[in-house]
Amino acid sequence: MTSLDRPADGGDEPRNGAADGPGSGTSAPTLTDKALMEAFGGVRGMVDTTVPGLVFVLVYTVRRDLHTAAVAALGLSVLLALVRLVRRETLKHAFSGVFGVAVGAVFAMMSGDAKDFYLPGMLYTLGLAVAYCLSALLRFPLIGVLLGPLMRENLSWRTRNPGRLKAYTKATWAWGLILLGKSAILFPIYFWGDVTQLGWVKVALGIPPLLLCVYLTYVFLAKAPPPIDVIAEMEAEEAAEKEREEARRGAAARTES
Repeated sequence: MTSLDRPADGGDEPRNGAADGPGSGTSAPTLTDKALMEAFGGVRGMVDTTVPGLVFVLVYTVRRDLHTAAVAALGLSVLLALVRLVRRETLKHAFSGVFGVAVGAVFAMMSGDAKDFYLPGMLYTLGLAVAYCLSALLRFPLIGVLLGPLMRENLSWRTRNPGRLKAYTKATWAWGLILLGKSAILFPIYFWGDVTQLGWVKVALGIPPLLLCVYLTYVFLAKAPPPIDVIAEMEAEEAAEKEREEARRGAAARTES
């Protein structure tokens, strides 16, 4: 085991915070629905990744011009990223939106089929759904991997906190199955529908499934045992080791004198 998930001395009961000693006053952050929402990009991040698709389908529906629709969607994504840059906000979700729109635009213009604008995002969603389900089956749920560092527990939930492992597994299954359901709706429309139908359904399925995933994750984790703050534990161990080293040096100095 690593220092991040080894059992603490004195039993296997999950604990919130470090062992007694220096630094033990620090505790793992409390989960809130707002904090969880921000961990997955927040409403602003969802908007950054959804609105460009809405612009694409609107422009294409009105103009029936693939290049104009693609340029409009890409231009909006860049504008959203610039707004975040000016406001000194995180650019992770804005840049991922720009990248996704750019890849979709390239796909559509290369094939000449406007529906291909949505294909990269659909494939990404399907791949992510499969990854979530596989990780849950293998008892290494991805939601735990993503949220563990934010909760200062790292991977301690895998071996020291079975209640949180169960909660992370449930949450990961929720994400995987909901995203699989989304893919099951979109791919038939991609193959047998038209671009307008696909675009509007894609937009409609942009934010609600993510909100449902975040809500279920919050419910599962709110009922789970508190996280074990392994960061505080390691800090306490380092402080204790420093004190022991200083004590040894003091004892050696007294012996020499």
